[in-house]
Amino acid sequence: MSDLNDYTAAPAAPSGTPNAEERQWGMLAHLLAFCGVVIPLGNVIAPLVVWQIKKDTMPFVSDQAKEALNFNITMAIAVIICIVLSFVLIGLILGPLVGIAWLVLTIIAGLKANEGIAYRYPFALRLIK
Repeated sequence: MSDLNDYTAAPAAPSGTPNAEERQWGMLAHLLAFCGVVIPLGNVIAPLVVWQIKKDTMPFVSDQAKEALNFNITMAIAVIICIVLSFVLIGLILGPLVGIAWLVLTIIAGLKANEGIAYRYPFALRLIK
């Protein structure tokens, strides 16, 4: 009976700071969003894949991948709004600003995750909880 309990136990809660492997995966969860430059919707798919792979084994990575996923969904919505608004020329101004914000905030998030700090984007729809 004790062998069964070993396999059904819940994953351990994060204790202290994340180890080097968790920090590396947390950083990748953010920086793999740059796949979206080459692959359509890669900025959403890459953090989703990291989250699905590591959500049960690494709580820090799960948290950071969900944060990256929420932010990139928010940015995808912002880009769609900019495309629609480009017909009234305001989207032509907002589009590059959204792109610069995405680039800068994604790099900052990757660096913070690599330091073991759970980064929160300043504006993101928290759709995945």
